Amino acid sequence: MSTTSNLTLSGKLRRDAGIVGLLFASTTSMIGSGWLFGAYHASKIAGPLSIGSWVLGAVIIMLIALCFAELAALFPRSGALVHMSHASHGEGLGRIWCWLLFLAYVPVPAVEAEAIVTYANNYLPYFIQPGSAGLLSVTGFITCAALLGVTAALNLMVVRWLLNVNSTITWWKILVPVLTIIGLMAASTHWDVTSAAPGTYKLSGMFTALPAAGIVFSYLGFRTAIDLGGETANPHRDIPLAVIGSVLLAAAIYIMLQVAFIWALSPADLAHGWAQLSFKGEMGPFAGLAASLGLGWMATLLYIDAYISPGGTGLMYVTGGSRVLFAAGEMGAGPRMLTRLNGNKVPWAAVLLMWVVGAIFLLPFPAWQKMVSYITSITVLTYGLGPVALLVLRRNLPELHRPFRMWAAPLLAPLAFICSNLVIYWTGFETNTFLFVIVAIGFVLYALYYHVIVRKPVGEFGWNHIGWLLPWFGGIWLLSYLGGIGGGRGVIGFGWDIALVASWSVVVMLLAMRCALAREQTATMMERMNQTS
Repeated sequence: MSTTSNLTLSGKLRRDAGIVGLLFASTTSMIGSGWLFGAYHASKIAGPLSIGSWVLGAVIIMLIALCFAELAALFPRSGALVHMSHASHGEGLGRIWCWLLFLAYVPVPAVEAEAIVTYANNYLPYFIQPGSAGLLSVTGFITCAALLGVTAALNLMVVRWLLNVNSTITWWKILVPVLTIIGLMAASTHWDVTSAAPGTYKLSGMFTALPAAGIVFSYLGFRTAIDLGGETANPHRDIPLAVIGSVLLAAAIYIMLQVAFIWALSPADLAHGWAQLSFKGEMGPFAGLAASLGLGWMATLLYIDAYISPGGTGLMYVTGGSRVLFAAGEMGAGPRMLTRLNGNKVPWAAVLLMWVVGAIFLLPFPAWQKMVSYITSITVLTYGLGPVALLVLRRNLPELHRPFRMWAAPLLAPLAFICSNLVIYWTGFETNTFLFVIVAIGFVLYALYYHVIVRKPVGEFGWNHIGWLLPWFGGIWLLSYLGGIGGGRGVIGFGWDIALVASWSVVVMLLAMRCALAREQTATMMERMNQTS
């Protein structure tokens, strides 16, 4: 597919997004259903150590975000995550990564829609199957699909209007958690609750809570600013500021929310241990806690926010996912139809695909926590390429102007890659098995299509540049099997598992660097992408 035909199909995206719009796009992608449920689930898993879970999660995500802040300034175009993979390891990895990114984006609006109906089920008991631990009923499924349709319809607006709507939502989404923090702390009378039920939680829970309680999931939305890089007039300045600023803002809110939640508990709430924490309104933890403290106004505010916060996050993930699909069509990694724009210069076919496939994703993961585990695992998997691509581009194009330059990249980039793999490992064996089976099926189908149906030359597939994926995915899966999390065999104990995952990550990163494109190939790929921007 030639550059000329690409431009004819796709046209030009509008560059209407400013720094505030990008900052709030990432912020609202992070402050969604995670804050409504995360503190409660984290407390049950890690007790008072859950505060450390949020701090650790912020550190891990900031390491990854710093890698992408440098990369995003080098790829100031919508769907930049797709372009990064092309520049580091060529078209073969670019195609694979494109669809992994799609699988990471498309379930998020679905999980946010499910969070909305989960709250609504407290007073309209039609959406959740009774006694099913959160499984959707037929009515709940239809309602979620309709909510996804609303987010898709809003995404067909001019991007400037869309971001203005999102900015209004984001101000609300910041205000309500801040009021919740202040209200719960003011009403707290048991400041020593952090020492209650000391034998009912473990240090390992602080780590397993990262994926299991939705902590990492809650931080993942920083990349929305990157996805909109082709729609801002000053991407070299705006994207890094929006990425880093949104992580700092979300981290401050999430950590203080966890502190406020724990301090608002009473020793009686923990009579049977942290894992058995329960109170009226459990399906809406903060709202139920506020009601038990006599803060009726706060409970009402939280029930209203239960619609707005997840809805805003779902809205932005449809935006980001559609731009990834647009980039896939632009780079030839997906159907050309994905580059079609409507009169508002929005990729309407990509938005439609996000809606349809998002509704399908309500089926295998019909409960909030189940879907969060999958999203966390596959999203962090896609983030793992960032540190690798950063080091490849530093090696291949050292003279390239970098508007934002990550400090101590030779040390911090490998550390970010290790952290990514640890989060995947902590997700657990069962979730990772499902994840890697999906990846394997997709890869086999793509290879068959490439070699058997379209009969393209074997040499053009890029096997020599993607061979490192097998030891990466296979090694993490094997370690998950041997570990003791989420159905693993328990052969590897806590501490040793962290050391083994870290060691294997270093080996994989060295393999990835050996399999990367040569300097001339990267330069050629960058030139090709500049022609499509």
